[in-house]
Amino acid sequence: MEHVDVATIGEIEKKLRYISHIVKQKGREILNHYPITPPQFVALQWLMEEGDLTIGDLSKKMHLAFSTTTDLIDRMEKTELVERVRDEKDRRVVRIHLLEKGKNIIHEVIEKRQEYLYDVLKNFSEEEVLTLKGSLDHLYSEMEMIRNGEKK
Repeated sequence: MEHVDVATIGEIEKKLRYISHIVKQKGREILNHYPITPPQFVALQWLMEEGDLTIGDLSKKMHLAFSTTTDLIDRMEKTELVERVRDEKDRRVVRIHLLEKGKNIIHEVIEKRQEYLYDVLKNFSEEEVLTLKGSLDHLYSEMEMIRNGEKK
C-alpha cells in the first residue's frame, strides 16, 4: 500500500462518504412511499437474508440496544410485517418471523433501489460495471476481515 499517497486515500474516503450519503438519501426517498422507517427496512433486510432471528441476534446485527430492537419489533408486529414465534426446540426462545407483507415490501423497495442503480450505471460499459463490482467485492471483503479482527 506504500504506492498510494495520503491525498489519494483522502479522496477515496471523501467519495465513499458522498456516495454513502446519496445512497442513504435515495433509499429514504424510496421508503417514503412505503409504511416503514429506515430502521425497519434494515431489520426486514436482516430477517429476509438470515431467516428467523431472536431479538438479541437482530440487535447485534443492527448494532442497536435490545430495548430499541424490541420497540422496533413491536411496531412492525402491529403493522403485520413480522410476528413473534416460539422456537420449536426450545419454547423459551422467541424468534422474529418475517410475514408475507414484510417480504413484499422488502422485495419492492430493493427492486426500486436496483432500478435507481441501473439508471446510475446505464452509461457505464459492461467492463466498467464488472470492474466496479470486483473492486467493491474486494473492498467489502477487506473491511469485513478488519471488522472481524482477522486483519490489522
